[in-house]
Amino acid sequence: MRVVIAEDAVLLREGLTRLLEDRGHAVCAAVSDGDALLAAVAEHRPDVAVVDIRMPPTHTDEGLRAALALRKEFPGTGVLVFSQYIETSYTAQLLEGGAAGVGYLLKDRVANVAEFAAALERVAGGGTALDPEVVSQLFRASRQRGGLTTLTPRERQVLALMAEGRSNSAIAAELVVSGGAVEKHVASIFSKLDLPPGESDNRRVLAVLQYLGSPA
Repeated sequence: MRVVIAEDAVLLREGLTRLLEDRGHAVCAAVSDGDALLAAVAEHRPDVAVVDIRMPPTHTDEGLRAALALRKEFPGTGVLVFSQYIETSYTAQLLEGGAAGVGYLLKDRVANVAEFAAALERVAGGGTALDPEVVSQLFRASRQRGGLTTLTPRERQVLALMAEGRSNSAIAAELVVSGGAVEKHVASIFSKLDLPPGESDNRRVLAVLQYLGSPA
């Protein structure tokens, strides 16, 4: 993969660079603010950008705004944002234009190198990677709207794993059930949520993510 990193903390920025380079990926640029991120993506056209939500000058949502601009101007580049905090409104904004090539992880996940690398690869490949804690928050918001009240506990488990970017086979392995059982749960979920069938499993997962991330 070709990666651009936007993180204002020098140690974390250098650590991410080393981590990715050690796994054979090319870090095209490592910058510290949103403007530099957009310039680096325009110059290098990477497969994916890793973006901290809070960057200079105010350390509030500069990274998010840069990520949203990046998705609009460079739709072929995946965006994996990460933060110390769960901010579901930011997740909803990222998902508004479609969840393909989008990820949102808590910074703690970076400590698990294999998990972080797998999430980044999914996003670079056009998939989705949402932190399990973010998914839980989205579920709670959706339940307040009544959107998930018809789902069984097992269907909620399956949907949560789908929202994390898991394939049907990975869900089956996680829940220790057959692939056929997962397919039946998936079909039931989309029927209950009144979501039209997509052209591929990936599109169906993205439809669910957009539903969960829609404003209350």
